Amino acid sequence: MSLPVIVIITIVAYFALLMAVSYYASRGSDNTTFFTGKRQTPWPIVAFAMIGAAISGVTFISVPGMVAAKGYSYLQMVLGFIVGYAVIAFVLVPMFYKRNLISIYGYLEERFGSSTYKAGAWFFFVSKMLGAAVRFFVVCAVLQYLVFSPLHIPFVFNVIVTIALIWLYTMQGGVKTLIWTDTLKSFCLIMSVILCIYFVGTNLGFSFGEMTSAIADHPTSRMFYFDNPKEGTYFWKQFLAGVFMVIATTGLDQDMMQRNLACRNSGQSQKNMLVSGVTQFFVIALFLLLGTLLVIFMDSKGMEHPAKSDDIFGMVATHPDVPIVVGILFVLGLISAAYSAAGSALTSLTTSFTIDVLEAHKKNDDKVLTRTRKAVHIAMSAMMGLVIIAFYYLSDQDAISAVYTLASYTYGPILGLFVYGMFWKKPVHDRFVPVVCVLAPCLSWCIQWGLNHFFGYETSFELLIMNALLTVIGLRLLSIGRKKEAVEAA
Repeated sequence: MSLPVIVIITIVAYFALLMAVSYYASRGSDNTTFFTGKRQTPWPIVAFAMIGAAISGVTFISVPGMVAAKGYSYLQMVLGFIVGYAVIAFVLVPMFYKRNLISIYGYLEERFGSSTYKAGAWFFFVSKMLGAAVRFFVVCAVLQYLVFSPLHIPFVFNVIVTIALIWLYTMQGGVKTLIWTDTLKSFCLIMSVILCIYFVGTNLGFSFGEMTSAIADHPTSRMFYFDNPKEGTYFWKQFLAGVFMVIATTGLDQDMMQRNLACRNSGQSQKNMLVSGVTQFFVIALFLLLGTLLVIFMDSKGMEHPAKSDDIFGMVATHPDVPIVVGILFVLGLISAAYSAAGSALTSLTTSFTIDVLEAHKKNDDKVLTRTRKAVHIAMSAMMGLVIIAFYYLSDQDAISAVYTLASYTYGPILGLFVYGMFWKKPVHDRFVPVVCVLAPCLSWCIQWGLNHFFGYETSFELLIMNALLTVIGLRLLSIGRKKEAVEAA
């Protein structure tokens, strides 16, 4: 049986299971179910689902391959994630539950005004659309190489079919469906990685003890980097960036928080955040352990390392000396990560655009709101498909990297808005806040260029902190001269 046929069978089988889970989860769904899951989901289910929610198809491909150049330095950032999850649990979660928010950016309207509210919503919209499209583009490109190109099927058809499938299983149940499909995704991802470790290790002739020793002794298993502060892998840069990165990209991201706000109350949501944060460390560690085994396998077979480390997992998984089950597990993990990530992005974009931009929940009754929400859902699906196709025909690797950088920039102003709102009571000139949010990333880019050009300093994820700090400074300047008013502190 050829590889394209095996991949198609795997995709069809997974999607059939996905639709069954979606049908079960979406029974009796309405607008409240779509937007918040009615806040009745048990926290252990949400915690397990969040493991998969934090892992995209790009993560599934890239993390094992990154060990070739950066070892296990990524775990330094994941340690920061754990601290960041604690901050989200004890600072942001109680605030969001107290206000009973559908969209977390509703806080910005309460605290600052409509202009700030719209700015936060639009920054999220741009960031999530570009980030989700790029992540899904990478997966579509892999599927095009493995399946569609050998069958002479064009990339456009590939994208249309996959986006249509994702729209189909998310159109009714929304957040409630996402939580249960993310649970399925988490299970598939963890089992795929564990079984891949087993089969690759067995193929190398390792016992469990020998495999453990080989990984521990391999140079790619280095975790801590304290030697050069100028490098992007330096511990404190990674750790501190991890703290703020997870606060911004999880705690202040509608896509991620709509799951956490589906718990019954604030206390259960806090338990979910803490458990999922710690569990994520061990899951990422599994990906990195697999990466070391893949490198050992390539060296033992005399395989040339690819120019792009992202290709390592796929090259080994489809190698003729590796059991076909590894290739199936690779495809299963890839599509489970891709479908779930794209589905959650579509749901959060639909929620944010309907609630934050159109404010349809304020203007319409439930029947009209349902029609609006469904129309927006279709529009978001079409827009994501068009962006993916545009990347395929117009972009190269540098352009994709630039889009990721742009997406990381957009979270900085959002983080700055929430930090100022929570820790300073003084009001600001609301109508000028969008200007500050645009200027902060521009100034950050200039600072990043200057540090690298004049001092050879490699700016890493601390760009997020820089963006947030510049936004806070801008908001402080906007508050000068304004009479102090009674604004409720978060």
